[in-house]
Amino acid sequence: MPPKQIVERFVEHFNQADANALAALYTEDAINHQVANSPVKGREHIRTMFQSEFDNAEMTCIVENIFEDEDWPF
Repeated sequence: MPPKQIVERFVEHFNQADANALAALYTEDAINHQVANSPVKGREHIRTMFQSEFDNAEMTCIVENIFEDEDWPF
């Protein structure tokens, strides 16, 4: 799957507050780095992190642009 499509799916799952579908986009040994938190290691821990965040706040990801190679507007 091309990177742009992965990002589009991530946004879709995020906006549906679907922690299971989000976690499925990660490998078993992935590390998720959030700006305000310590890194989260492993798909199941990443799923738990997203679920906790969705349980505590209503969030929406709004995409302005997704650029791939040779997609730059310059």
